[in-house]
Amino acid sequence: MTGKAKPKKHTAKEIAAKVDAATTSRGGGKAGLSDRSGVEKGGHAKLECPLCKTTAPDVKSMQIHHDARHPKIPFDESKLNNLHTAGPATSDPNKPKPGVRGSLKK
Repeated sequence: MTGKAKPKKHTAKEIAAKVDAATTSRGGGKAGLSDRSGVEKGGHAKLECPLCKTTAPDVKSMQIHHDARHPKIPFDESKLNNLHTAGPATSDPNKPKPGVRGSLKK
């Protein structure tokens, strides 16, 4: 038989991490679809593959995608579509940015 059952105490760091995870939008699911696709400026996806239209946040990720999916075609960085410059020019300061705190409910 093991020792007495003692209740575990939660640390302030652990509670703060749970609150942060519950109230911060990570851009997943149906709600984060526009953020991941990079349709609007400010989304995570910055670059678009000219061959298959897959999006990536940076050149290194796009190069990894290109080497895996299009190995026979040489990688040319100048052919990538930059979605942040091609998107709508409306820069609304009130528009939520990716990964911002969504709710302050506790």
